[in-house]
Order: sequence, then structure tokens, then C-alpha cells
Amino acid sequence: MATHFDLTDLQLMVHVGDWHSLTRGAEKSHLSLPAASTRVKNLEEHFGTQLLYRTSQGVTMTPSGEALTRHARIVMQQIEQLRGDMQEFARGVKGHVRVLANTTASTEFMPGVLARYLASHPDVNVELRERLSYLIVRAVADGSADLGIVAGCGPDPKLQFIPYRSDRLVLVTARRHALAAESAVPFADSLAYDYVGLSEWSAIHPFLVQAAAALGRTFRFRIEVGNFEAACRMIESGVGIGVIPESVALRYARVLDIALVPLTDEWSLRKLHIVVRDLEALPTFARELVQTMIDDIPASERAG
Repeated sequence: MATHFDLTDLQLMVHVGDWHSLTRGAEKSHLSLPAASTRVKNLEEHFGTQLLYRTSQGVTMTPSGEALTRHARIVMQQIEQLRGDMQEFARGVKGHVRVLANTTASTEFMPGVLARYLASHPDVNVELRERLSYLIVRAVADGSADLGIVAGCGPDPKLQFIPYRSDRLVLVTARRHALAAESAVPFADSLAYDYVGLSEWSAIHPFLVQAAAALGRTFRFRIEVGNFEAACRMIESGVGIGVIPESVALRYARVLDIALVPLTDEWSLRKLHIVVRDLEALPTFARELVQTMIDDIPASERAG
């Protein structure tokens, strides 16, 4: 079936949905009211369904109109992203890589990797965002991310998982805390104490909430903070305990009076993987970022 609508039609539907008015939608789309009405009628004929309920009070969306408008919003957002990308190319940027990663990879591994990569690729921009692993897999699969770093892997026949680094989570307490002298503790035992948590923006936050829920338990959050340093300082002050990546905890243990206690739970040691749809199908500059990440793996982990 031939396409009988264009971006103006989609933008019109978005404006009508925003203002609940065909008149205002026409104004926002820089169309006359008759022209806007004709465009909506043409869309209705094309799809074979009514898109608007028309009354003396104005218009409201039918269920099919709401569905079309929802898709139209997505398309218009993608157009804006395309426009932004093209403007970057016009300024001399030759590539753009969209990377999603979990908390540990974002804060511990990627800063050094990206410093080296961007120094050797001055015409490439990288967009790095933190997400939960299952959301990363979904984004790579649907094409809204070029590559991701996740805890665990597949199976997913549509994606490729490349072994990357290890991510160990440890319990962090003040030196004087009752658990500080333990050689190791189950996560369940720690839930009897007050916790310092990272804000919900952090991928670790919902991961730990889910781990507690699996035990039929909940957290006693005394405070939630925005970064690892703030968490460690709160823990040192005795506000509560926390679970954070071991590499982060070791760094702050050099300057703060905190203790690191291993967790006995299997999930505390997680294998990270780089996930892509098809490595060979990625642009050269994106494949070179993957290679930079692989080259950054310590020899001790390669041997393991």
C-alpha cells in the first residue's frame, strides 16, 4: 500500500493531541484550518478508521487516533535526533556512538577507555548513559543503542555477547560497625541494618531492591545519595551500610575509615559482557571502541 501521509501530517496529529483542538493544532503546524481538516480526513481514509471525535466542544482522539499520535511522537523525536546528528556531521563530526552501561562500567571502566579512544578519534562523539542490564539488552536489540555493557549474557540469537570485565559487589561498613569484623556475610544478614542507598538513577539501586525482594525482604534506607563518594562518606559517619563495586570501595578505603566485607551470594560476582547486534555490521569507529575496551582488560582477567 502506498504511503499517503507525510511528516506534516504526523506533526499535525501530535499538535492536535497536545492541544485537544484541531484549530490550535493547525496553528501550531502553520496550516489553515481547512487544510488541517483535509489532512486528517485523508489520514482517516488511508487507514480506514476514524482518528478524531468531532463535537461542538472541539475534538478528542479515538483509540486509533491515540495510537497514531503515539507513533507520530516517536517518529518526530527520531527526526529531531537525526537533525541533531546531521548538524554534528556538518560541524566536522564523522561518527556518533551510543553506549549504555551498568553502574560499575560507567563509573569505573569507561572513563579511562573513553579518554584513550576519544584522544585518537577527535571526529567521533560518544553518548554514554547508565541503564539496567535488561534495558540495555532491549535498547541494543531495537537499535536505540549501538553497544552496551551488561552483567550476564543472553541467550539471544539476535545479539552477540563479548566477554569483558568482572564486577564484584561488596558490603561496605564503618570500621566500628557490627559486621565490619566478619570475613564474609550473606546479603540477607545485612538487611537487618540501616542502609545508605544510591539514588534510583543508579543501575545498582533497582538491582539490590530486586535482590532483597527475591528474599522476601525490604531495605531500611536511612538516606539515598547521588554518587559513590557521598555513599562512602555517609557509611563512614555511621549513617548506615551499603553495597557498592569493590573497585570503588577500595579506592575510598584508602582515605576513609570504612571496611569492606565480601558477600557470599553468587550474584555478588558478575561477569560483564559487551553486547552488540552484529559486531561486523558496526561502523569502523564503533568497532574500534569495542577493541579499545577489550584491550583495556587486565592481563589477570584475560588469564581467568
